[in-house]
Amino acid sequence: MTLDASSLQMVKPERRLKRSDRSPLASIGLHAALVVASLVAVFPVFWVLVTSFKPDARAVETSPQLFNESSLDNYTRILGGEKGAFLTWFGNSVLIALLTTVIAVFLSATTGYAASRFRFPGKRSLLMSFLVVQMFPFAVLIVPLYNILIALGLQGSSIGLVLVYCTTAVPFCTYMLKGYFDTIPTDIDEAGRVDGLSPFGVFWRLVMPLAKPGLAVTSFYAFLTAWGEVAFASAFLSAADESKTLAVGLQVFVQQNRTEWGHLAAASILVAIPAVIVFYLVQRFLVTGLSSGAVKG
Repeated sequence: MTLDASSLQMVKPERRLKRSDRSPLASIGLHAALVVASLVAVFPVFWVLVTSFKPDARAVETSPQLFNESSLDNYTRILGGEKGAFLTWFGNSVLIALLTTVIAVFLSATTGYAASRFRFPGKRSLLMSFLVVQMFPFAVLIVPLYNILIALGLQGSSIGLVLVYCTTAVPFCTYMLKGYFDTIPTDIDEAGRVDGLSPFGVFWRLVMPLAKPGLAVTSFYAFLTAWGEVAFASAFLSAADESKTLAVGLQVFVQQNRTEWGHLAAASILVAIPAVIVFYLVQRFLVTGLSSGAVKG
């Protein structure tokens, strides 16, 4: 069946009608729902921010005077070291998160590229094992990982905790990057080999620059895995202040008989700032990386 010019002119307005076929009442309802959802998502963060400027005695009040007796005392005490070694915890968290991100992304990228480009025995079983590992809750893994770290002599060290975080981040990141590498044409690899590049040279110099969106998504995931995690850090690090991370150090504000809500809220805001910065740096790659990595598996 062929369509002439007059038929196409009749079809185009019909398509436009379908795209804009929404009543004013439906548009108002949709926008109202989006506004309500945004308020529900933003309000807890806003309330924590307001609480961070209040004294501990006034932090739990629900007075309409939100900024009554507000000050920066909570922040100055935390950063000044009066309420725990916050800066030491911050340095430990940054070191552990960066090491986890670099190691996990490198291992995931090499493994995902191999699974995408090469055929080898056990390939399907390897990818399936990555999915199965994600099904186990953290609490089940603490005891076997603890025994492994003791056997390796890494219990209580930052390197041991980094390796533990990699066991959590690498399976998801590998599966994500494998799907993204599948979207990159293999002709690029063949052209690189014709030019005399080794397999690793093709991967490092040609494929990796094209996989920036996928690398951004996996880097963000690996960073968050190590930045805000509490269970593994509490179990595998020593109780000394100089070895704690931020997520573990925040427990100093929650005592048996009282909770220092103002200081806890201020510390929570400070902890969230690096994660927001990392998200801002990679946010332009997130949508592309997530959608491309989910196309093929």
